[in-house]
Amino acid sequence: MNHKSVPSRLHTGVSRVASREVPEPVPALRQVISFASLFESQASFVWRVLARLAIPAADLPDVSQEVFLSAHRLLPTFEQRCSVSTWLYGICVRVASTHRRRLLRRREQLTSVPPEGASPSTALSADIALQRERLEQVLYRLPEEQAHVFILYELEELTMSEVAAALGCPLQTAYSRLYSARKAVLAAFGEGKRSSQS
Repeated sequence: MNHKSVPSRLHTGVSRVASREVPEPVPALRQVISFASLFESQASFVWRVLARLAIPAADLPDVSQEVFLSAHRLLPTFEQRCSVSTWLYGICVRVASTHRRRLLRRREQLTSVPPEGASPSTALSADIALQRERLEQVLYRLPEEQAHVFILYELEELTMSEVAAALGCPLQTAYSRLYSARKAVLAAFGEGKRSSQS
């Protein structure tokens, strides 16, 4: 065996390997979300959404806990095809719906008057508190599909594609529901202005 030919063969082998097509880099693994960071960053969002989904103030802590228990159980399956807020909103809708069905079965009376000393509107002006209450009443009377779209788009400021993903409906359906919800809200606020002016 000729020792002078070995390096040339190695060099030829290396150049052949180097000239081969380099495979695409492996995509980065999806970001792992810890439950603690999920809770810290999304607790107020979940609380607001549940309140807007007509969960009584007295039940908000328990229902919020149910949402985060579900989120903890489902977190390993979260594929990050949508934002965390969109994913959590879907969980909120399902948990709130289940909670309302339980309330109806127990035949509890829901009241719009919060317990003494716990009024969240004490820091707000009376006018803002009345407007908020009127909006909540209008949203409660809307069909659920329309109310959900309105809450996500107008109040939580998600994009329409995120809204459609959260609700599992086509984008155009989400736009149609938003149009109907806006029409109902504007009509209700228009009636309120007329009745307060008379």
